[in-house]
Amino acid sequence: MTDDASTRTNRPAPPGVAADNPFADLDRLRIAQNFADAIGVKRALVSVPVRKPEKQWWVRVHPGEDYRLPVLLLELKDERITYLVDPALSTDLLTEVVPKMLFTAVNRQGTTFLWPVRLPTEGRRDEWNRSALEAANMAMKRWVRVVANLQLGAYDVYTAEATLDDPEWPDVDFNTLMSIAFKDCFIRALDHPALRRLRGEV
Repeated sequence: MTDDASTRTNRPAPPGVAADNPFADLDRLRIAQNFADAIGVKRALVSVPVRKPEKQWWVRVHPGEDYRLPVLLLELKDERITYLVDPALSTDLLTEVVPKMLFTAVNRQGTTFLWPVRLPTEGRRDEWNRSALEAANMAMKRWVRVVANLQLGAYDVYTAEATLDDPEWPDVDFNTLMSIAFKDCFIRALDHPALRRLRGEV
């Protein structure tokens, strides 16, 4: 005798339990462990953070050259917002913008993010950014953890000793990732509200 949904719905309530108690028969509420697969659920990519990986994260970086880009960024740390800046404004914003490489990355939990790493500049040696770039390059081939070492003044990079599965990359191109990440955070003119706030105009 099968125990389908209609049979469970029509079961009498156990003794001492009110018939209208929705929790009288918990089997009626049970779903299969592969419920998401059974109904064909696919998670939509609606948010792509622009951020450094957390120190507890194991991360990978997409090895494709078309999944990374050198850009100008403006970081408002008080607001915790990173803006993409049109290179045409670089002269006017020379002291505000920072050249960074945006790497497409993913952690073991499947969160896709853009990892900004400052690009080296002539005459300046920065161990934080040098070690971050090294970590990003290593992460193209293996899972890594990136942990700040304040005493060293650089990042420690740990590689996974176990054989971990390759990452599942989102089924979208880099243009789409960029458009999601910077949907409301692209500065193309000097009268942008973020720049006006920096100038104390608003």
